[in-house]
Amino acid sequence: MEIDLADSEVIDSVGMFALTAGLPEQAEVAAARAYDLASQLEPVAVETVVVIGMGGSGITGDLVAAVSGPLLPVPVVVSKSYECPAFVGPDSLVLAISASGNTEETVQAATDAAAAGAHLVAVTGGGQLGQLAQTWGSLVIPVPADIPQPRAALGAMAMPPLAVLDQLGLYRGGRSWIGAAVEQMKRRRDEIEAAGTGSEPAVLARRIGRTTALIHGGGALGAAAAQRWKTQINENAKAQAWWAAQPELCHNEICGWGQNGDVTRQTITAVALRHEGEHPQVGRRFELVADIMREVVADVIEVQAEGDGDLAQLFDLILFGDYVSLFLAAETGVDPGPVPVLGELKAALAGG
Repeated sequence: MEIDLADSEVIDSVGMFALTAGLPEQAEVAAARAYDLASQLEPVAVETVVVIGMGGSGITGDLVAAVSGPLLPVPVVVSKSYECPAFVGPDSLVLAISASGNTEETVQAATDAAAAGAHLVAVTGGGQLGQLAQTWGSLVIPVPADIPQPRAALGAMAMPPLAVLDQLGLYRGGRSWIGAAVEQMKRRRDEIEAAGTGSEPAVLARRIGRTTALIHGGGALGAAAAQRWKTQINENAKAQAWWAAQPELCHNEICGWGQNGDVTRQTITAVALRHEGEHPQVGRRFELVADIMREVVADVIEVQAEGDGDLAQLFDLILFGDYVSLFLAAETGVDPGPVPVLGELKAALAGG
C-alpha cells in the first residue's frame, strides 16, 4: 500500500507496513509448521499450562490465555518475569516464547521450569533459549529470523502455542479457529490496503492525533487487544498510551474522571474495543462509561471486532490496532521500526 500523507514525510526503514500487511500469511505459515512439528509430541498428562514471555513476545501469552482459557480443562497462567511460578512441575506444560531467544527474563524462567521437570516447548528464533531447549530435549518451534522486530512476529509466535495445545487435546478445534482467524485478517487487511489513508484505522489515527490514547477492552479477549494497541502505539508511533479492562475499570478508573476535565478534554482520546464474546453487563458498562467520558475527554471512539470465533475477533482487533499505530507514526513523521531506547536499556542492564 502506498501511503501518501500531505503533511508528513513517511519513514519506514524496516518495512513495518509491509510486515503488518503480511500478518495473515505469517500466521497461516506458522500454524502449518507448528502442527507439523507438534505431531512429534508424545501424549502427556497436563494439569497446568504456563506461557512465559516478555514484551512483543509476551503479549502472545495474553492472547493464548484469552482465547484458549475458557475452553481448556486446565488453568493457563501467563508469566512475565524472571521467576517461574512455584507450582510448575512434571505435570506442567510450559510454553517459553522469545523471538530473539535472548530475553533474559524468559531464559531464566524457562531454565527454572526445565529444572522443575516441566514439559517445555520453546517458540524462538534461536539464541540462548533455543540452545538450552535443545539440550533439554524440548521441542523447538522456530520464529523466522528475518522478522526485524518481535512485535512484527505475532503470528509466528501466537499460532505455535495454540497448535501445541490442540495437538495435546487441550484446545480442541484449534485448526478451524486458526483458519477462521487467518481468513478474517485477510479480509480486514484487504479492506485497509484498498482504502489506504481513507481506511478506518487511518481515520481513527487522525482522530487521536496528538492526544494520548486510552484503550478499553472487555474481558480477557478485549484486555489482550487493548494491551496490544497500547504497546504498538508506544513502539511504532513512539507515543504514550494507556489501557484498561472492563469490568475492572468500573471499580476504580472512572473515579479518576471527577476532576481536571479542562485538561483531559484536550489530551485524552478514549477508544473502546468491542467484541461479540462480551458479557451482556460488560456491554452495558461500555455504554455507561462512554456517557461519563464524553464530558471529560477529547473523543470517544468505538471499534467493533469482526470474524467467526474468539480468535478471529481478537486478531481482527489486533490487526486494526497495528495499522492505527502505523498511521499515527506516519502522520507525525516517525519511523515505526527502530526502538533505540530499548537497546540502550538492555545494554545498560548488561553492563551492570
